[in-house]
Amino acid sequence: MRVAQVTFTHSKPGPSELAALASLQPQLVLAFGSVAALREGADALREAFGSTHLAGCSTAGEISDSGVSDGGLVVTALSFAQSRVEQVSTVLRSMEDSRAAGRRLAGALPIQGLRAILIFGQGVQINGSALLSGMTDIVGAGMPITGGLAGDGGAFRQTWVLDDQGLSSNRLVCVGLYGDALYFSHGSFGGWSPFGPARKVTRSEHNVLYELDGESALEVYKRYLGEHANALPASGLLFPFAMLGQDHSELGLIRTILGINEAEGSLTLAGDLEPGGYLKLMHANTDALVGGAEAAAEVARGTQSGAGLALLVSCVGRKLVMGGRVDEEVEAVGNVFGQTVHLAGFYSNGEICPFNQSAECKLHNQTMTITYLSEAV
Repeated sequence: MRVAQVTFTHSKPGPSELAALASLQPQLVLAFGSVAALREGADALREAFGSTHLAGCSTAGEISDSGVSDGGLVVTALSFAQSRVEQVSTVLRSMEDSRAAGRRLAGALPIQGLRAILIFGQGVQINGSALLSGMTDIVGAGMPITGGLAGDGGAFRQTWVLDDQGLSSNRLVCVGLYGDALYFSHGSFGGWSPFGPARKVTRSEHNVLYELDGESALEVYKRYLGEHANALPASGLLFPFAMLGQDHSELGLIRTILGINEAEGSLTLAGDLEPGGYLKLMHANTDALVGGAEAAAEVARGTQSGAGLALLVSCVGRKLVMGGRVDEEVEAVGNVFGQTVHLAGFYSNGEICPFNQSAECKLHNQTMTITYLSEAV
């Protein structure tokens, strides 16, 4: 497996730089960029790579070998020696269509020899949990699925997805990876700490939270946030929820707010809630988040030490908390993998990854997820 990467920070992709990547004869090109950069560069990417599969999305920050950037475009070419790549996409008609969209995607992928799936989806009007449930209905809970939901710099207004058909604000794209030589592993870790009492989910519907302990969920949340409530829904990235089971056990899932409804007193979250479960507010500091990223990298690397790609999908909320120190979590991951492994990825509105190497895939928020791709020599 060979990997090459070019980062465009202040200009759209140029023919010479893209030609250098195309000379690798890649089967897959990943592109992650700001809304403006991706929209400006999408046509150039399609022209440069011809029949090569393209996949990517808009971001709340781009991750490359050089660290974290904003407003640019990171293009990474992957040339597999023995593995095969397939791509399918579908239009997401509405948030309520999320589960059906997942079934359409998984059903369109050839199953024979399928080893793993990468997925990138729009990141605003979507229920990520339902999307993954639909996919596992078809491919089974044991199929590793990783990826993330597109960002738009934390605005939560409109995101974009790139596939072989071009750029769209309402499509989802899946990349199927095939072959016995493929090495595919992953890791995820948060670094956030819960605080305050556990509040019972007394009324919810899928990913919309209406009541906590019998009170308006929005009013309860505003009381906790204090002056930060004036900046909702954006300030919700700083105070996500930890999900607890009906017995108060930790589920290991974090939920971020995508939107609020003042009239209903509700919160729209990035993924489904457990009816009758409990929620706790969370907060974090930079050192804990960097430690979480390093832990995720250790799990994803495992015992492997060869060349490859580490695909990092981290939450926009982590980026806001870390501020000017955000590069530290990417540096920590790079130190774990070493110089033979390239880094690519983005800050997202939702991260997709199993808890561990044998668990079912889940939607995460406020989490660093890492997918490690390489091939047996």
